[in-house]
Amino acid sequence: MGTVTYDIIFARRRPGLTLLETLEDRAAEHDPDAEPVPLLLTTAQRAAWELILRRVTAEVGPVTSQEYLYSLTLWRDGPAGHLQLDYAGDSADIEIPYRYPGKAALPIIAEAYRVAGIVEEATGLEGFDGQTEQPIAVGDIEAAAAKLAGFARWAQDNLT
Repeated sequence: MGTVTYDIIFARRRPGLTLLETLEDRAAEHDPDAEPVPLLLTTAQRAAWELILRRVTAEVGPVTSQEYLYSLTLWRDGPAGHLQLDYAGDSADIEIPYRYPGKAALPIIAEAYRVAGIVEEATGLEGFDGQTEQPIAVGDIEAAAAKLAGFARWAQDNLT
């Protein structure tokens, strides 16, 4: 089993649908047996990625990044903790490992929401926090931290 993560998902809202409906449609269309499509970014999408890298570095802290066949990936390892951003042009996601119980959850969630805001501004994609079931734009950082902290505590008590 891989690492279980707290996820923030980004998508471009489809006409006439809410962000949640867009994500549900996208999930229903996903074929887990299909071969992944290699990354082909437009000039604008590549520029958005470069902007994300610059802004996260300037506003949050140092990052490392790598280009893969199917996505661009950014890792942030700082005093708040670890997060990963994967970007594929018309979609992205942020993952935070469930290893931040109690008060340790708030700093990494605050950092993830800051990165999410940068992604939204740079790309026009909208972020959705599946654990709190709210768009990032209206999300509650305290509620998100409580969700992360609670599951991290449960995981420590039951999975280790």
